[in-house]
Amino acid sequence: MENDFKRFTKKNILINILLSGLYLGFNISIGDLRKEHIFLVVLWWILFYLSDKTRRFALAYSVFIIFWILYDAMRAVPNYTVNTAHIKEPYDIEKYLFGINDGGKILTPNEYFSHHSRKILDFLSGFFYINWMPIPLGFGFYLFLKNKKIFVEFALAFLLVNIIGFIIYYLYPAAPPWYISKYGFDLQIGVPGSRAGLERFDQLIHYPLFKNIYNKNANVLAAMPSLHATYPLIVFYYSIKAKMPKSIIAIFAIFMLGIWFAAVYSNHHYLIDVLAGILLAVVVLIVFDKIIYKNKKINRFIQAFAHSI
Repeated sequence: MENDFKRFTKKNILINILLSGLYLGFNISIGDLRKEHIFLVVLWWILFYLSDKTRRFALAYSVFIIFWILYDAMRAVPNYTVNTAHIKEPYDIEKYLFGINDGGKILTPNEYFSHHSRKILDFLSGFFYINWMPIPLGFGFYLFLKNKKIFVEFALAFLLVNIIGFIIYYLYPAAPPWYISKYGFDLQIGVPGSRAGLERFDQLIHYPLFKNIYNKNANVLAAMPSLHATYPLIVFYYSIKAKMPKSIIAIFAIFMLGIWFAAVYSNHHYLIDVLAGILLAVVVLIVFDKIIYKNKKINRFIQAFAHSI
């Protein structure tokens, strides 16, 4: 009863009211308040005040909530309004570095796969791609239950790669390969997201799974780096650091390779996007392990946060 009483303090109630008001007010101000925004606020309040265990879970996953809010907020200021959109340049670089000769014509790997798709690859690419977020979140939940210190390290690394990735999206707005297939090399303002090659997966399962997802894409011109490629590498690294069973680590390795392949096969990313995403993950992990975690103040923060959840 004492813990229950401490959850309801004047301070945390005021903070939650302020944060909820700012979040909903921001979405109202840009004319884009949606039911998922309200759902997130309601869910936060329920988890925070329902019990001590749910409050700890809400605080732990606040890192992932921050990621979602930042990603969703990008629709307020499209990156192509900040810097020039790069549409032809990534295509030309991809063709120059990784072009495939197909009947005397040089194609990007995306174009080659579009011409030589297979149902088994359609299914596998869709299966891997749909798990690009559920597996990191599920892995995070496992760490939350088993090793809170590594959970905090994983969550902070996840957040940092996203923040850097979002900054790069604004510094270098880049079109995905499917954009050229649909619209050519000219900039088209306000085009919707596309499931691209993942449409074939939807056809196989007779359900518009990816169509429903990509209709809500916050930013179309955000292909470089591929964060789809970044997430599974971070999961793979921290599964090793957490000393998980080798069989589970092997599954994460397969998941990682499957995501990398699916990103190109499905016409969502160039190979250079995937390589950029891998490089981003490697750099962040090295910086965390060699610099950030060695800082005494940051280490104390990680320990305190881990203890609070």
